[in-house]
Amino acid sequence: MSGANRITHAFRQLVRFGWEQTLSCLFPVVIFASLAITQMISLPLLPRYDWLLLLFLLMQWIMLRSGLETKDELKVITLFHLIGLALEIFKVHMGSWSYPEEGYSKVFSVPLYSGFMYASVASYLCQAWRRLDVKLVNWPPFWLVVTLGSAIYLNFFTHHFWMDVRWILSILVIIVFWRSWVNYSVNGIVYRMPIALSFVLIGFFIWIAENIATFFGAWEYPNQTEAWSLVHLGKVSSWLLLVIVSFLIVASLKLVKGKEADLRRRSSSRQHSGIKRMTST
Repeated sequence: MSGANRITHAFRQLVRFGWEQTLSCLFPVVIFASLAITQMISLPLLPRYDWLLLLFLLMQWIMLRSGLETKDELKVITLFHLIGLALEIFKVHMGSWSYPEEGYSKVFSVPLYSGFMYASVASYLCQAWRRLDVKLVNWPPFWLVVTLGSAIYLNFFTHHFWMDVRWILSILVIIVFWRSWVNYSVNGIVYRMPIALSFVLIGFFIWIAENIATFFGAWEYPNQTEAWSLVHLGKVSSWLLLVIVSFLIVASLKLVKGKEADLRRRSSSRQHSGIKRMTST
């Protein structure tokens, strides 16, 4: 292949990869569009937070009915919604950020739509996993993954009362996943990337998304009460750890689901072989 053909091929692969990523980000795009529209246009009858909840529920229903999302993926997304909502209630109580607007669907000062912010991360991971045919290489033992993910999630709570061990946890992530890779396919061609690098990239882009979300009033940090300002770059580490928790949960569920599918295939194959032997006799 000539140099010009290689460049053309690489460009086409990049465009296809970008398109698959865009489709995987459909739910987050709807969230940002809804935030922007409801910020610029005052909707009647209900407060803005309640309209956002209704819009996100409608989008979730459309994705499920249209086949863009499977029932198993909906279960994962619902789990993330609950995990995120619990974290939001605690963080708002501790004064980390706030939701200053009124709403009927607020629980402990947190609007229920906020859980969809976390659910959208799970939606992206599930969609990208399926569209890019993601495969894990040298994945650590299940117990180690669960322990590390739990420790990262608990640190979001405990650092308010004890020392913040996020950097220790970050080092442990590098150690645990040092030999782990993620394989993904674009137009039938398999590429691979260190899992730790994928964590960093996703965390950085979520930080960019967080700046967009706070600009449109999704929530408000203490330093943004008077006027909007850029979210501190240090928040990248928080999102990085949250992405790691998200990825570990999705990966663990995908692996469990894959093992169940393998067991069903083997059982079906054995039954089929038994029927053939009985027929031959």
